[in-house]
Amino acid sequence: MTSTKNPESNIVLTLDAGGTNFVFSAIKNGNQIIKPINLQSLSYDLDKCLQQLVKGFNMALSELDENPIAISFAFPGPADYPNGIIGGFLPNFPSFRDGVALGDFLENEFNFPVFINNDADLFAYGEAIAGKLPEINNKLAMYGSIKQYKNLLGYTFGTGFGFGFVSDGRLHIGDNSCVETFCLRSKLNKGMIAESGVSVNAIKKNYSKLANIEDLSLEPKDIFEIAEGEKEGNKDAAIKAFELFGENAGDAIASAASLIDGIIVIGGGITAAKKYIMPSLIKEMNSKLTTIDGEILDRLQVKVYNLDNETEFEAFAKGNSKKLKVYGCDKEVSYDPLKRIGIAISSVGASKAIALGAAEFAIKKLSSL
Repeated sequence: MTSTKNPESNIVLTLDAGGTNFVFSAIKNGNQIIKPINLQSLSYDLDKCLQQLVKGFNMALSELDENPIAISFAFPGPADYPNGIIGGFLPNFPSFRDGVALGDFLENEFNFPVFINNDADLFAYGEAIAGKLPEINNKLAMYGSIKQYKNLLGYTFGTGFGFGFVSDGRLHIGDNSCVETFCLRSKLNKGMIAESGVSVNAIKKNYSKLANIEDLSLEPKDIFEIAEGEKEGNKDAAIKAFELFGENAGDAIASAASLIDGIIVIGGGITAAKKYIMPSLIKEMNSKLTTIDGEILDRLQVKVYNLDNETEFEAFAKGNSKKLKVYGCDKEVSYDPLKRIGIAISSVGASKAIALGAAEFAIKKLSSL
């Protein structure tokens, strides 16, 4: 469908659809042009949830001076995204499990083309084209490094454990719109999926267990404040809850990084506790494993650097470059044997990165029609 409402516009309406909240926005030329609009998702009730979607997009439209060319947004979990159908195993949207033709519903409601993708896929895409990846490459150039990165693994820490990846500017969604790592085996929770240790509920349950209390009402924000000494509670248990989260996440991320060689960027509200999460996460990624013959090897064939630490970034940029003489002549070439990747927290924030990715996805799709 092509919109008949000002096709010269390049505004795209976007949405970050979380299991708890919807965040609506509008993007033009890579910039958010309205203040994000937050509404409860009401995901447990299909009729109410769809009403919230219509309400939110109408509120965003009312803030614009010109009409958009498309609606493009993120949804959590696997679905038939190319056809705009949401369904299947969706823990955060139980009312959608039997299948909802959401794209067609919204196109009929608004008369704009509608594009839907996985939220972590669009997060990764936004970070790759206008977020952390260009920021890191620009900083490498400032340090005088000739190394530039083209691949990005994006993770969202929140209600669930989302994943997407981009290689050389291309978003990969797979043949079934099902590029996921949440369902890998959990390192610390035997027989369970990785998300069981990398989620809001994981932090709440770990704190409750470690503090020897039955109260599960405390949210990660509360537990972080306990860890910081700003709220009464078991400080050691709070810190340990985040450290266990990091170890579980590091194990799953290492599995993905073994297959996809690139920069890793993490977003989501839980990253506010990065001071407790990241050390154990990076330690796990840089850990050792043993071969059947007893040889000790690095878990990854690349070294992982914390790019939010200036000292580590400097070492990351410097590498281990040296000159090699070309056999049989006087020519020399540069050689850097240090294989390395970096991990960092999103600078723009998950919601904005998702919005940027959604807008760029829609524009590219429309330009190819």
